[in-house]
Amino acid sequence: MAGKSQPVSGIGVYRRLLRESLQHWPYLLLAIVGMTLTAATQPAMAALMKPLLNGGFVERDMHAITWIPLALVGLYFVRGVASYVSAYFMAFVGTRVVMDLRERMFDRLLHMPVTFFDNASSGELLAKLTYNVEQVAGASTSSFTILVRDSITAIGLMIWVVYLSWQLSLVFLVLIPVIALIVKSVSGVFRRLSHGIQDVVGEVTHVSEEMIEGHRVVKLFGGIDYETRRFGEVNHRSRWLQLRSTAAQAASLPVMEFIASIGIAFIIYLATSGTLLESMNVGSFVSFVTAVLMLMEPLRRLAQINPTLQKGIAAGETIFELIDMPPERDSGTRRLERAAGRIEYRNVSFRYDAHKGDVLKGIDLHIAPGETVALVGRSGSGKSTLVNLLPRFYELEQGEILLDGIPIGELVLDSLRQQITYVGQQVTLFNDTIAANIAYGAQGGASRERIIEAARAAHAWEFIEQLPSGLDTLVGENGVLLSGGQRQRLAIARALLKDAPILILDEATSALDTESERHIQAALEVLVRGRTTLVIAHRLSTIESADRIVVMHQGEIVEIGNHRELIARDGVYARLHRMQFRDEPVSDPTEAGQDAAG
Repeated sequence: MAGKSQPVSGIGVYRRLLRESLQHWPYLLLAIVGMTLTAATQPAMAALMKPLLNGGFVERDMHAITWIPLALVGLYFVRGVASYVSAYFMAFVGTRVVMDLRERMFDRLLHMPVTFFDNASSGELLAKLTYNVEQVAGASTSSFTILVRDSITAIGLMIWVVYLSWQLSLVFLVLIPVIALIVKSVSGVFRRLSHGIQDVVGEVTHVSEEMIEGHRVVKLFGGIDYETRRFGEVNHRSRWLQLRSTAAQAASLPVMEFIASIGIAFIIYLATSGTLLESMNVGSFVSFVTAVLMLMEPLRRLAQINPTLQKGIAAGETIFELIDMPPERDSGTRRLERAAGRIEYRNVSFRYDAHKGDVLKGIDLHIAPGETVALVGRSGSGKSTLVNLLPRFYELEQGEILLDGIPIGELVLDSLRQQITYVGQQVTLFNDTIAANIAYGAQGGASRERIIEAARAAHAWEFIEQLPSGLDTLVGENGVLLSGGQRQRLAIARALLKDAPILILDEATSALDTESERHIQAALEVLVRGRTTLVIAHRLSTIESADRIVVMHQGEIVEIGNHRELIARDGVYARLHRMQFRDEPVSDPTEAGQDAAG
């Protein structure tokens, strides 16, 4: 993906995740207090063993027999309350971090340039918003909880065992570096596997999304076996990566426990066979062994969080990479209230890829306010690119485009795009009500009356009022519950409600039945009125009434004129027109196939 940031260390990523948590420091502080109290109860329980045995069983001290059970109950009460406080407030912080990161990622996606989406996989982006963020939650909450609580527990128990016998505690101090070395060696493995798992989750999402969106094509073209095989491959890869991660975790933990057990066995041997036993009473020895055994559990949990931690760090790298990407450039400082609609292309050249050459070459085109200009040409001639440069979906490399005499680069993006409305062949509707789709975005505050007025002008009201819920009818994902003609009329109603002075029209009547086309054409006549209109033409019969027709070929303008002028000139446009209406036999099938593809 373009614009990737430089790799950073795992510690750096984790520090940044912690900074995200620290933004909610009052709740984090409450959670840490709860963790500290929970951790403190562990060495306190080990310490109780000494007076319990010495005072209760050896000396039969009635005072000790009375207060020790009460102290035990009190410890568990404090532990329960503290555990609840730490769990609740840590979850509070964790869910806020996930919510904040998701919002920042979504906001960054909203402000990324079109070129980013041209080069990105939607499945990968969805995986970052869903799966990867959840991995971060594990690193910033549960792992943090274990790090704090069990580290304090381990330190407290180590202090107690050192207090009881510093000689025996040296055994564990020698083993700690060995365990740390094992943890460090497997951390890199876990992180690499985590990156692989996140990538393959993106692939699973991508393949699934393509199948769901293209299910009709899959069925009609017998693609079930192909899609099954394709999904099976990425799913199999996902399983093996998960299995390798589990295997690495499963192997590292027993090794650490085995090393720790050697230390415990050696401690017991030293304590029971040498002179150390003579210097320790029964209570101290049992308390020491209890503390050592209790120490195993926090150490085990600390070892177990490493995979979760590495998954979170790996996910954090991809999330912060997205958040840190430069947004769409908006360097403009000027605003337009409402443009007159005068558009000028001056010596405009553009290329998507330096290796593939120019898509547009030295385009000069002046469009008067209120004029309808149709762009005609074979596929790849540059029609769509020329139009997409106007709202600055792509940045100019050579030449300039002016709106009402102002270079579009000097206009604030929001102000520029407020002047432009769009109706395309591929209609985008959102899974919401008809009213919400017509009054979309900045038009969200439009009154019911204005929405109905736009629907009437778009010839959409006649089918809307027949629906059981009228304007409140849900249209389904991308308007799947409506016909093609109905979707296009809603798109026209949306454009009418916006009432922008410039209209981009990617011809919306192809592949419609006659009645739907009649409604769309009538609605378009209303929409075009009084607007500067750029039409990307596919069917020449629909643009014969255009004020001017611009014929493009290989990124250049080869003809300009109205329909009658171009027919009389008997050039490229006339040949395209005859081929579409089959007035002339085609002598060169290759040339015809190329020219008619516009």
